[in-house]
Amino acid sequence: MAQSTAADVDSYLSEAPEGRRAALTELRRLCGEELKGFAEVMAYGMPAYERDGTAEIAFASQKRYVSFYLMRSDVRAAFEDRLAGHDMGKGCLRFRKPEDVESIDFGLVRDLLRATASGPGTVC
Repeated sequence: MAQSTAADVDSYLSEAPEGRRAALTELRRLCGEELKGFAEVMAYGMPAYERDGTAEIAFASQKRYVSFYLMRSDVRAAFEDRLAGHDMGKGCLRFRKPEDVESIDFGLVRDLLRATASGPGTVC
């Protein structure tokens, strides 16, 4: 999916490829549950979660995978052991088979969200 021009997250999800909607919807649900006090916005063509106007979490449907953006370097460092072995970019966790929802470690995602929500930190 090219960078979205969707005005809101509902529209973003409705235009996502059908095979990825379940994974994207679950990411959104977890963000809503764990990121209390964060604003859900569209930023850079993807759903993002801001605290005090700064995006700390985002996710997106990319051409070959779904990305979960963790923009807190302190949280990434704290989870270094659990993130080892996962397909990672500088600030994102990539899910290469999002149509297979069972292949996504949503427990890890939830823990990353909880750590992010626990207090402010360094955003890269």
